[in-house]
Amino acid sequence: MDTERHPSPKRTVAILSRGDAAARRDATSKSGRFADVFEALAAIGLEGRPAIYDESFADAVRDELLAVDGVLVWVNPIQDGRNRAGLDALLRDVAARGVWVSAHPDVILKMGTKEVLYRTRSMGWGSDTALYQTAEAMRAELPARLAAGPRVIKRNRGNGGQGVWKVEKLPTSSMIRVLDATKDAPEELTLEDFLRRCAEYFEDGSVIDQPFQPRLSEGVVRCYMAGDRCSGFGHHKVKALVDSPAARSEAGPRLYTSNADPRFQRLRRLMEDEWTPQLTSLLDIARDDLPAIWDADFMLGPIKADGSDSYVLGEINVSSVHPYPSEAPAEIARRVADRLQLKL
Repeated sequence: MDTERHPSPKRTVAILSRGDAAARRDATSKSGRFADVFEALAAIGLEGRPAIYDESFADAVRDELLAVDGVLVWVNPIQDGRNRAGLDALLRDVAARGVWVSAHPDVILKMGTKEVLYRTRSMGWGSDTALYQTAEAMRAELPARLAAGPRVIKRNRGNGGQGVWKVEKLPTSSMIRVLDATKDAPEELTLEDFLRRCAEYFEDGSVIDQPFQPRLSEGVVRCYMAGDRCSGFGHHKVKALVDSPAARSEAGPRLYTSNADPRFQRLRRLMEDEWTPQLTSLLDIARDDLPAIWDADFMLGPIKADGSDSYVLGEINVSSVHPYPSEAPAEIARRVADRLQLKL
């Protein structure tokens, strides 16, 4: 009897991003923005393979993905006028054939769209959030909410501030003031004109309405998660939706720190011990299906009675989280290894 033990084959992981035929031809694990993830995978014995996606060669990409054990996906929901409809169908197909996909498109729909702000509004990170399924509902309900103070309108799927507006009622006019998150200056227009601008948002989803947070100019804290564990933080002062020229002048790049940053240990405990378990329970997401990398953006809410800060969730990013703290690739790799072990 042959009792010699043969080593098991190395587990393989594709790292998928969008690109053209030239990017596909030239892609290697040693170059590009995911070189650190490839290195982290190799350090724990996993083989990483670059995979470039475009609709024009989708069938070839499908064959590549069917030849690996898992795939990590970095593709924005909207980019250069294209969405993820074709890609998501492809990913569902390969996942159904046994390939582990992170983040799976069904998980993205549960936690990676703005609708998560409405579905989790009862949690500690929640606020007075409304959901509009139609323009008619928005027309009927938004004026009463504006009477209580400025609101932030967000399309359900988007990135880079696309489809995000600060909206406020003018005190001496029937007009409203709106500020596009991608622009520097506000405009004054009628509610009907604003609704027309938002009409396309209802073609493939809903619209979320949150109260504007007055402390936005103090900065936004991004908590990076690998599965259900915090893998670091990013903090920066923002320009988006900030009116004050003085506050806008203080905006700067996001500064990344480890999960041991003393400023954010309360937030880390909340995310790991309370909010992530509540999120998975509310949205019916298995712990093992949480993305290998995702993040949650928090604005500072009202100061609590004990003098501590409260946090208000602004969005969850799942589809294409990059860049990230320098510690994140190792956390991603550990998450991948744990998840692939379940397939053995």
